[in-house]
Amino acid sequence: MNTKRLVTLSIFLSISIVLSIVETFIPPIPIPGAKLGLANIMTLVILSIYGEKDAFVIVILRVLLVGLLRGTLASPAFFLSVSGGLVAYAFMVVFMKLKTFSLISVSIMGALGHSLGQILMAILILSTPELVYYLPWLFVISLATGIFNGLVSIKFIDISKSAQISG
Repeated sequence: MNTKRLVTLSIFLSISIVLSIVETFIPPIPIPGAKLGLANIMTLVILSIYGEKDAFVIVILRVLLVGLLRGTLASPAFFLSVSGGLVAYAFMVVFMKLKTFSLISVSIMGALGHSLGQILMAILILSTPELVYYLPWLFVISLATGIFNGLVSIKFIDISKSAQISG
């Protein structure tokens, strides 16, 4: 890996960490477990510019580093974050590979995947299958946040390309 690529990915990782932490200061959405998923913007950007491998590494590093910074490593919140991040990543990879979906659609699928991953982990941790009833509400929120994050990702990618950050 060349130095420019490593530095750029490190900056993208830093941005995703900051977005994840900043999101905690935004007033919560009135549905338990719902959030904007701003860090997924960077996952989508890295996936688009650099590919699956780099995006996967950034997702893992972001979750670990945010867990360390928040002091939640190995807590239920950490496992919710891991499951949401990995399922979101998997959904984005699958739908991006299909090449028939726009980046906004891929973002929406990532948001849906994040909600699904977190609910499944919460059911596992809490032994409360009734949490599945939150999914329709979370999916509605995921539609809105996925559109927003997709639009921001497109703009970020356009700016990155014009600044010739990729490579």
